[in-house]
Amino acid sequence: MRVSVQSEPFDLGAEVASFTAGAAGAGAVVSFTGIVRPDGGLTGMEIEHYPGMTGKAIQAILAQAVDRWKLVDGLVIHRHGRLAPGETIMMVATAAPHRGDAFAAAEFLMDYLKSRAPFWKKESRDGGESWVAAKDSDEDALKRW
Repeated sequence: MRVSVQSEPFDLGAEVASFTAGAAGAGAVVSFTGIVRPDGGLTGMEIEHYPGMTGKAIQAILAQAVDRWKLVDGLVIHRHGRLAPGETIMMVATAAPHRGDAFAAAEFLMDYLKSRAPFWKKESRDGGESWVAAKDSDEDALKRW
C-alpha cells in the first residue's frame, strides 16, 4: 500500500505500470485519475492540506479498503498546491483477485477522498476566487458504504 501527498506532477502511465507489476496475485487492477475540469471560466485551483494528518488519514482509509475488499495492493496519489485546468489532481489504483473487489474499493476510496480527506480547494476564475463547498451528492455517495 502506498500513499503519496505531493505537489509535483506524476506520470500516470508509469505509476499504473509500476503498480500493476508489483500486484502479485491480482486478477484485476483498476485505476482512476482526477483532473482539474476546465469549466465555467476556471483558471486554476489551489489545494491546501494539513501535512501532519493528510497522509495518515488517507493511509487509514486505504487500509480499511484493503481489508474490506481483500485487495492485494492499493495506491493513492494526491497533489496539493496550484493546479491548472487539465492537470491531474490525484489517482487511485486498486488490485484484487477479482474485478468486482477492485472496482468497489476504488469507488469507495474516491468517495472518501472527495468528502472526507483533509484537503481544502479554492477555485480561481476570471471573476475572483472562492472555496469549494461540500456537495450533498458527495455526502450521499458515502452513505452506501
